Amino acid sequence: MKNHESEEDYLESILVLSTKLPVVRSIDVATDLGYRKSSVSVAMKNLREKKYICVSDAGYISLTESGKELAEMIYERHTTLTNFLIHLGVDSKTAEEDACHMEHTMTKETFTALKKHIDTVMKSDK
Repeated sequence: MKNHESEEDYLESILVLSTKLPVVRSIDVATDLGYRKSSVSVAMKNLREKKYICVSDAGYISLTESGKELAEMIYERHTTLTNFLIHLGVDSKTAEEDACHMEHTMTKETFTALKKHIDTVMKSDK
């Protein structure tokens, strides 16, 4: 199933927030992504229906196994691409923005090959 970029951004945000906060709520995701709470509520409903997240009665959001797997994949792409672009001399803000777009469109095969190349380049530059 092909996921939408915004869905992946929500999952990535939940993953990152879960490492920083004791619990993740919709308002935390809205603040992190700069979205309206009403937009986040609709997105959380969609992610819940796709079984990527669970929401407790208290409103705490947690990733399901499949949601966590997808979020971790996107986050790895994001950090790898951001770091590589910075390594190439791209300023960090631009690198972050560009990586955010690139992470969603790249096939697994391309990312694997690129990551292998990046690892080789980064090691040789040390």
